[in-house]
Amino acid sequence: MNTAVIGRSILSVFAGLVVVVVLSEGTDALLRWVGLLPPREAVASSAMLVAATVYRTAAGVVGGYVAAALAPSRALAHALALGVIGLALGTTGAIVMWGVGPAWYPIALAILALPSAWLGGKLYAPRAAL
Repeated sequence: MNTAVIGRSILSVFAGLVVVVVLSEGTDALLRWVGLLPPREAVASSAMLVAATVYRTAAGVVGGYVAAALAPSRALAHALALGVIGLALGTTGAIVMWGVGPAWYPIALAILALPSAWLGGKLYAPRAAL
């Protein structure tokens, strides 16, 4: 494997990560701006945390799709690499934020990171076969 292919692999996963962060944080900012989410220092209601879990999982699917679409080969493997990064970041976030708000929320985000990225990769995979 040459350096250009390795670089493109790294960039595809990084691009997927950027997409997840931008979609997640952008949705948070929009919901705060319209008053549906409380300020960062306040704990959101359980209903809003369920909604956040849903839109963050959807962002993970889109990120997995992007990582797969930009991968030089083995599209699903790149989406899964993004999912592993999401799992690691989610687990770290759950540990760091333990005791701040309900425990199920960061645990759910960590658990859903890998399956959402996998789904994004699978949604891209049929197109890659054409």
